[in-house]
Amino acid sequence: MNISYFHTSEAVPAVLPTAEGGPDAAVVIDVLRATTTIAWSLENGAEAIQAFADLAELETAAAAWPAEQRLRAGERGGQRVEGYDLGNSPLAVTPELVGGKRIFMSTTNGTRSLAAVREVPLLLTACLPNRTAVARRLIERDAQQVWIVGSGWEGDYSLEDSLGAGAVASAAIELAVAPHRGVTCANDEMLAALALWQQWRHDTETCLRAASHGQRLIRLGNHDSDFACCAAVDSLQIVPIQAEAGVLRAS
Repeated sequence: MNISYFHTSEAVPAVLPTAEGGPDAAVVIDVLRATTTIAWSLENGAEAIQAFADLAELETAAAAWPAEQRLRAGERGGQRVEGYDLGNSPLAVTPELVGGKRIFMSTTNGTRSLAAVREVPLLLTACLPNRTAVARRLIERDAQQVWIVGSGWEGDYSLEDSLGAGAVASAAIELAVAPHRGVTCANDEMLAALALWQQWRHDTETCLRAASHGQRLIRLGNHDSDFACCAAVDSLQIVPIQAEAGVLRAS
C-alpha cells in the first residue's frame, strides 16, 4: 500500500482512473471538525451525510428532500450558518436529533476536500476517533494507491489534519504486520505527517488546541467539549464511506 498525503483540496492532483495510475482509495480528513462530526452523525443514527462545497447546491438538494427527514448543517468561519439546523460540532449531532435523518452538510474546508476526490473508487472519511477503523478498512479492501487529503483552512496547511493523516498511516503500518502487507509513504508530506503523529500521539488535544484553527475556535467561544471529542483516539469503529456521489453512509 502506497500512501500519499495532500494538505488541502487545492493540492490534490487530477484524479485519473485506477488503470492509468490513479488512486483506488482516498481518505478525507478534517479533524476540527467536519469528519469528526460526520463520523458521530452516522454513529448516532443519521441515514446519510450529503456533502456540498456550495451552499446554494445544498439548498436545492435539501429542498427536494422531505422536510421531516432532513437537517441542514452549515459552517463558515467556524460558526453555524444563520438559519441552519446544525453547525459543525460533533457534540450537537445527538441520536435524538439526527436519528433516521439525512444531513445536508457544507463546511468551510472539509466538504471541498470531499468534492476533490469524489471520483475515487473507494472514498472514506477519517478522524482521530476512527483512525484505526479506517486503516483496517483500507487493508481489508486491499487498497494499493491511497490518497489522504486534509482540509486545511481556506487553502492553507493545518496542523491537526496532518496529525490525523499521520494517525491513519501509523495505524495502517501497525495493522499491516499481520497480513504481511507493506505500507509505504509515497511523498514527503506523508512522512512529515507520520513524524508529527509520533510527536503528539500521547497528547492529541494539546496539538489540536495549539493549531491555528484550534486557536480560532478558542477565540470564538468555549469549545472544550469539541476539543475533547475530536482528540479522542480510537473511540469509534464506524467508517463513513461514499455510497453514491457526495453521499456518505455508515459501514
